[in-house]
Amino acid sequence: MITAYAAKEAGGALEQHHIEVGELGAHDVEIDVEYCGICHSDISMIDNEWGFSQYPLVAGHEVVGRVSKVGSHVSNLSEGQLVGLGWHSGYCQSCFSCNTGDENLCQQAIPTIMSHGGFADKVRANEKAVVALPNGMDAQSAGPLFCGGITVFNPLVQFDVKPTDKVAVIGIGGLGHLALQFLNAWGCEVTAFTSSESKSAEAKQLGAHHTLNSRDNREIEAAANRFDFIISTVNVKLDWNLYLSTLKPKGRLHFVGATLEPLDLGAFGLIGGQKQVSGSPVGSPATIAQMLEFAVQHNIKPQIETFKMSDINAALDHLKSGKARYRIVLEKD
Repeated sequence: MITAYAAKEAGGALEQHHIEVGELGAHDVEIDVEYCGICHSDISMIDNEWGFSQYPLVAGHEVVGRVSKVGSHVSNLSEGQLVGLGWHSGYCQSCFSCNTGDENLCQQAIPTIMSHGGFADKVRANEKAVVALPNGMDAQSAGPLFCGGITVFNPLVQFDVKPTDKVAVIGIGGLGHLALQFLNAWGCEVTAFTSSESKSAEAKQLGAHHTLNSRDNREIEAAANRFDFIISTVNVKLDWNLYLSTLKPKGRLHFVGATLEPLDLGAFGLIGGQKQVSGSPVGSPATIAQMLEFAVQHNIKPQIETFKMSDINAALDHLKSGKARYRIVLEKD
């Protein structure tokens, strides 16, 4: 029996919910949840913003806890081990992506949030999706790395961002504050685009060398041909052609923030400078493990606020208010 907090309808408050679970699968593990981060995508799923939520829905996909049970064929994890679980709780393990180390691109991957997520006392997942925490990692703040952290780290690996690159981050929030830390430690010259004057100093503390006011078109225009790589973490519509103009030839504008409006981009802005536009999801288990080791080596941590699991509705309201700095983590009661 798993005791969880579930949304019974779109936009509804979360209520305690009991889930009957059968025998543990041969390649699965059961994790006693100690911490679980809250992500904006949890809210999107609870409110059915993406149109495919099914209720009752147990969200939560930034899980940290200890393995309490292992399936009969599990070989790489053991009971008592401190582990994390992110967006995916399983993969098909037979497609081209799975066979070439890109499990995060598996079209049959099982989202943790769609199976029974981490807003619970226990969660189950396939061993391939569970990643052990390295020695020295702070368990309380590690959860957000399994979604927010890997979302901004993955592009550095996928697109061969170099330490000599000049890189900009749009949006200094749950994703952006981690991107600044990773990029600074990666060796890049880092610029933060932010609409908040109060966040300018904070962005520099997090790793930005420079800041630009995203509400001042003249400032942005003055940055023409400056950046090798721009990562957008926001979910709102901006003047993307203006940002495209700040890229050097062969530069890349990369999206990890899920803006729902179509991208309005002029073809000549791409063609003339041979520029690129791309997007990426979370990373593979191997890339997650690489990110965790990098975070320990460089003392990179999400900035978190904590709530007890039983106060989950208050925690969700706090995130919706926009006042969270910068990630919320639920602790077991």
